Amino acid sequence: MAQKPLRVPCPTCRQPALFSPANPWRPFCSERCRQRDLGAWANEEYRVAEAPPQDGDAADDGGGGGGATRH
Repeated sequence: MAQKPLRVPCPTCRQPALFSPANPWRPFCSERCRQRDLGAWANEEYRVAEAPPQDGDAADDGGGGGGATRH
């Protein structure tokens, strides 16, 4: 039985994108969306939050933790 190709939403435009070796831009739907995402990182539109301080570390800076966010 052949497995149905997995389609995921493109992180940039949310259109369905083929998630397989046949798509050289995966998880993006196209080179354009891949380049737009790279440009957003280069322009510092995304930030990776610092790890929350452990017990005994410096005082809390109110950063809130979490993953990458777009500003």
